[in-house]
Amino acid sequence: MSEKNHNEPSPWPLDSVVTELRQVRHEWRERQGRETDLGTRELPAHRHIHEVIDALCGILFPMRLGPSDLKKESEDFYVGHQLGHALNILVTQVRLELSCQQPRLEPQAQEHKANEFVRRFATMLPALRRQLDQDVIAAYRGDPAASSVDEILLCYPGLLAIIHHRIAHVFYMEGLRIIARIIAEKAHSVTGIDIHPGATIGSHFFIDHGTGVVIGETAVIGERVRLYQAVTLGAVRFDEDDQGTLTKGEPRHPIVEDDVVIYAGATILGRITIGRGAVIGGNVWLTRDVPPGSRITQAVLRQSVDTQNT
Repeated sequence: MSEKNHNEPSPWPLDSVVTELRQVRHEWRERQGRETDLGTRELPAHRHIHEVIDALCGILFPMRLGPSDLKKESEDFYVGHQLGHALNILVTQVRLELSCQQPRLEPQAQEHKANEFVRRFATMLPALRRQLDQDVIAAYRGDPAASSVDEILLCYPGLLAIIHHRIAHVFYMEGLRIIARIIAEKAHSVTGIDIHPGATIGSHFFIDHGTGVVIGETAVIGERVRLYQAVTLGAVRFDEDDQGTLTKGEPRHPIVEDDVVIYAGATILGRITIGRGAVIGGNVWLTRDVPPGSRITQAVLRQSVDTQNT
């Protein structure tokens, strides 16, 4: 088979397409107030963030989520080696996001801020592991089908989603929103569970089955809360400014207090409060506060509506 002559003209309109794409990029950057001669990549990369998160899962749970041939006597060596590797990658990705957020900051100052955050993040990992242990226990106690805590760690999508969320939330709270969203969307793509990294979630949290769960940015979830599949903690409306742009950062998602159970398909919208110990039945649609200890079902809601209409 003869090789193609690289000097032959391409059958495709490459030059015109490349030129037009360059013009589109230029117009976009002008509209966004971006520099047009950046020279290098200015944003974190999915591939590197995914590599860091996979490494962190193994670091947090080495004998369960680490390599299959790992032996207990090598656990500390593995954790130390992986941690150093992950943090070295992470500091570059943090610096890239900082350079996008604060382009006028000197490179040396960006590097210093990135190193300080990554050092601080590393010291949070033991506390993060303790919190995740509580989530594992909550899942084991909350699901009669779970045969062991190992099964929870290895097989449950809800636990995988909360591992990612607890890591992503740290980045979100530090203002590293792009990295936080990349982490959250990695879990979303694998589990079908969509937790915004801004959501505040207490300890002993359990999502059973999980597919289709959506938890919004400003949701606040208390201790020992249990959700089932297809639960939505969403917003009921979106405020706009004078230019018609959606207002950012306003509290618009539910507050779920301690010891609440929300069954499959329930939709809870707006900045309402689900009181402590309440149980929300399947397929319920809620846009109003629920008192502590309530038992809300479709029948109860229908009865409430009928009473209001009489």
